[in-house]
Amino acid sequence: MTRVSTPLDVDALRSRLVGPYASVDFTPSTPSTNADLVRAAAEGAPDRTVLIADEQTAGQGRRGRSWVSPPGSGLYVSALFRPAGVDPARLPWLTLIAGLALVRVADSVGVAATLKWPNDLLLGPERGKGAGVLAEASGGAVVVGVGLNVAPLPADVVPGPGGLAPTSLADEGASELDRTVIAERLLLALSELEFDWRLSGGDPRSTGLLDRYREHCSTLGQRVRVELSGGAELVGTGQDVAVDGTLVVRSDDGVDHSVSAGDVVHLRVV
Repeated sequence: MTRVSTPLDVDALRSRLVGPYASVDFTPSTPSTNADLVRAAAEGAPDRTVLIADEQTAGQGRRGRSWVSPPGSGLYVSALFRPAGVDPARLPWLTLIAGLALVRVADSVGVAATLKWPNDLLLGPERGKGAGVLAEASGGAVVVGVGLNVAPLPADVVPGPGGLAPTSLADEGASELDRTVIAERLLLALSELEFDWRLSGGDPRSTGLLDRYREHCSTLGQRVRVELSGGAELVGTGQDVAVDGTLVVRSDDGVDHSVSAGDVVHLRVV
């Protein structure tokens, strides 16, 4: 098995990924790859620009959360897309598409994976959090950032929001831990899925993306608590993922609610 500490081979990634992508850049350390590409997007960076970091010192998450991503332990990558011809209302699908690309990577290394709507990759039989996705709009573009845990995690890593225990590909017995290989697989999967979605005008039905996301989304059929803005909560059962990418939650009174944003907590049935 390849050692996790093996440095990323950026030249190899460029040789394999420039074509599907306009450019693949690397930085040893940055506060956030997403923040870097958001600024680049505002300055006119081209469609399908990629930035990979070995370390993030202020990685960004949903609702302004941040975390430290230490060197050599994971894959921290952002990709900038300018999907011309796609209705802006369909752009939130880029987050879900990145989730499907992560599932494909996990499957390729023999790790069972599901998705917690909208942006968490859950790994292994205990369904710990192995990756997250954040999409941000800027300058007519959407920047999609992925943080994927690869190396074994230290014992003192604390659970994230919602109490999800953290895990990694290594902790779940992955057959491949070379970050160059994993980066290539992830970015090629993301490129393929995004390209098909873009050609369809952003329609997740004709591309099969909606069915695939529903298949891999463990939030469906799950008892959930959705923590909404302003401190409100919605408790019920994940019922469906709609065409626009929103989550449909059926509350205990039988009413369906469409959720476009919020922290979803999977509740354990006692």
